[in-house]
Amino acid sequence: MFQRSWARPASAVALLALVLLASACLVEPSGDPGAPPEVSPGSTVPGEQEDGTMSIDEFQRDVQGAVEVAEAYWEERVEGFRPIRRVIAYQRDGEVECGGQPLTRNNAAYCSGGDFIAYDVNWAVSAFRQIGDAFVFYLLGHEYAHGIQVRLGIQYRFTIQQELQADCMAGAYMGDSVRAKALRLDDGDIDELQQGLLAVGDDPGQPWFESGAHGTAEQRADSFFSGYQKSLDTCSLG
Repeated sequence: MFQRSWARPASAVALLALVLLASACLVEPSGDPGAPPEVSPGSTVPGEQEDGTMSIDEFQRDVQGAVEVAEAYWEERVEGFRPIRRVIAYQRDGEVECGGQPLTRNNAAYCSGGDFIAYDVNWAVSAFRQIGDAFVFYLLGHEYAHGIQVRLGIQYRFTIQQELQADCMAGAYMGDSVRAKALRLDDGDIDELQQGLLAVGDDPGQPWFESGAHGTAEQRADSFFSGYQKSLDTCSLG
């Protein structure tokens, strides 16, 4: 099992509030998805030098480690489990598409048609360097949860229902992995993560039934920590 100690400075909470979960989503293709795009994960990241904190190599190891932990976690819990086909890094608007819909920068998504996760590598590396490993493990955990929803045939009428369940599933994946010693947390990590989760959410006044709604800050934090503390039993999977 992959083991990782999450270390990030307290000053990173403000950035966490801005980027963690803000763009994570499930993309339903609007047309023929075709073959998954041929983009090499993390192979052309500008400035592949250590910046005094964390290197590109460490980021790539953490991406791989997060995927391995997620695959091991869901393989034990989903009958006939199939890993998500690819995790793709991109740099430009429209470099990756999901069923004809271009993915934008500062974003991450699971594409159900092509069965892949894609993320803006420059945005992710920047957040990783300022927040730490927690960003990588949460981001991929949330998107992997969308892939599991598709595998289980879970469908909801409203986006907010899918997103809050994915938050819960990501919390369960992280909490159960910590308890199984597949992941290791440092002192204060949970408090920082909680502060960050409470600082994100849909804009005030956004209708809960609007397409793309993810939930209020309180709803998102409650969903994540419910899964983290109580595992999948609280995520309404069955």
